[in-house]
Amino acid sequence: MTEGMIIVTKLEDLFYTRTLLDGPVGLVPTMGYLHAGHISLVRQAKIECKSVIATIFVNPTQFGPHEDLASYPRNLENDLRLLEQAGVNIVWTPATEDMYPPDFQTWVEVENLTSLLEGSMRPGHFRGVTTIVSKLFNATRPDKSYFGQKDAQQAAVIRQMTRDLSYPIDIVICRTQREADGLAMSSRNAYLTTDQRKAADILYRALLAAQTAFDDGEKNAETLRQIVKDVLATEHQAQLQYVSCADYDTLKELDTLSGKALLSLAVFIGKTRLIDNFILG
Repeated sequence: MTEGMIIVTKLEDLFYTRTLLDGPVGLVPTMGYLHAGHISLVRQAKIECKSVIATIFVNPTQFGPHEDLASYPRNLENDLRLLEQAGVNIVWTPATEDMYPPDFQTWVEVENLTSLLEGSMRPGHFRGVTTIVSKLFNATRPDKSYFGQKDAQQAAVIRQMTRDLSYPIDIVICRTQREADGLAMSSRNAYLTTDQRKAADILYRALLAAQTAFDDGEKNAETLRQIVKDVLATEHQAQLQYVSCADYDTLKELDTLSGKALLSLAVFIGKTRLIDNFILG
């Protein structure tokens, strides 16, 4: 068992320090700029595992050519402080050139699930996600790995990849952590101006209105989608990219809700793209 938190960058150092951990081992992959949502994953991992590894890596291959890789918020010093306070055993902060060396040409790709929703809006995004998560799994060899429900499609894709590649890893999806007004916690919330931040709670209010209708007996998926659109239309700063009411596992759009469904949306507030979702049923 390690004493205190160990920070490693090189893969060979990770391999060695990993041998010092008592199992089961939990993994919390992050892109840094941590908030309470990330730390809630660590806390859950601490409850279920003897040891916890966190990774901090802003993965370039999941960003599109016109997305925010260069401006993605970073604060490594604060991230390390938060992880140490949360009781993480090892933090791995690999360099980009080590994760993607020259002539890198091997990719992990999940089909079907990645052609929908976020995948249709951000071509290549999930290929980057599944490739880097696969590399993190191979390097850290966790028993469990923890992801947030806010990125619901990512969670579904990683579950599929884990099954298909026979990883002996339990994928744990933890509930979305929210601000007091309901806005889902996200590193990208830092982009919002004060006025945009006030407007951003419209995502939560739109989803909540649809959930209320569902709880009152509404099972028509298009009606629920329209409720979300109608609420969003009341906020002039909100520009809807998509709203979906789909099967929880396949992510295929529904006509009528009969089992577990995922109500999700992507909205621009100014230039900041925000996503959120509720599980219905």
